Amino acid sequence: MNNKRRALVRALGTAGAGSLLGWPWTSALAEPPPETTRIRIGKVPSVCLAPQYVAAELLHGEGFVDVQYIGDGDLGSGGVPGARALGEGHADVGVNFAAPLVVALDSGSPIVLLGGVHVGCFELIASNSIRKITDLKDKRVAVLAQGSAPHIFLASIATSVGLDPNRDIRWDNRPVAEAKQMLAEGRIDAFLGFPPDTQEMRAKGVGHVILNSAIDRPWSQYFCCLVSANRDFAQRHPIATKRVMRAILKASELCASDAERATKAFLAQGFPSNPEYVRQAVRELPFGKWREYNAEESVRFYALRLREAGMVKSSPQKLIAQGTDWRVLDELRKEMKV
Repeated sequence: MNNKRRALVRALGTAGAGSLLGWPWTSALAEPPPETTRIRIGKVPSVCLAPQYVAAELLHGEGFVDVQYIGDGDLGSGGVPGARALGEGHADVGVNFAAPLVVALDSGSPIVLLGGVHVGCFELIASNSIRKITDLKDKRVAVLAQGSAPHIFLASIATSVGLDPNRDIRWDNRPVAEAKQMLAEGRIDAFLGFPPDTQEMRAKGVGHVILNSAIDRPWSQYFCCLVSANRDFAQRHPIATKRVMRAILKASELCASDAERATKAFLAQGFPSNPEYVRQAVRELPFGKWREYNAEESVRFYALRLREAGMVKSSPQKLIAQGTDWRVLDELRKEMKV
């Protein structure tokens, strides 16, 4: 079987899966092929990002022969370091968290935000003595590192209730596994985690949840995770960029409809996770609702919070003008009507 026929068979197979959910499968075949058949995607061990792993099969159907997931160095840590690594060309595209992406854009990282994937995934888990966010003043809170997604998100949360994240919180940089153990032992006061870590802590009765971004306003009104791309890659490969975006958004729909498929795709990346916690996280996360929220408003929301925290200098308007491009998203909204 030659390469063209092989690509056609893959495309038809993917199209068949898509048609079951109402996607107009002919759209990808009607477009020119991607300018490159290799795609490199950043790899982070959070179930929030499951759509980019489920997308692997769909990406082959979109014409990509070489699909790589790269979790080395800063890419694997996500957050601001991961966004900057993307800008430096260590990957082409990936799903990352909204708040760190805003910080990376403000620092001049050459990335472009393309659209939202889902809202809500992080949970703030605290000791029993902490009842509300303002109780975190002068308390010890563990985060992976300064600039990590937990640190940036919690800084924006603290600012929203009048705390100064630079002075009022005692940050403790710890690996996730160590932070979970320290909270269980009472050696820290709070921990902001992502699935499946939060599912594990709830199952073990460690602390209690004082904020869940999937259900608590205003966080539940804005995208938690956005698709971003290396700016040069997106400019040189607009068709490939659209095809990647389409695959990830379709994969988000699949995560919502087939938790088992999403669980297997996540675990296939080799992350050391309990399958039951992963499965539970997939079922709890609001996948498949990317049409219902506004990506630009999400960028504006976090840019304002982080500017108040002194972590962003640029205005939301400047960041949106220089670091976003919603044209592919607008096209896909029309194309992927259900």
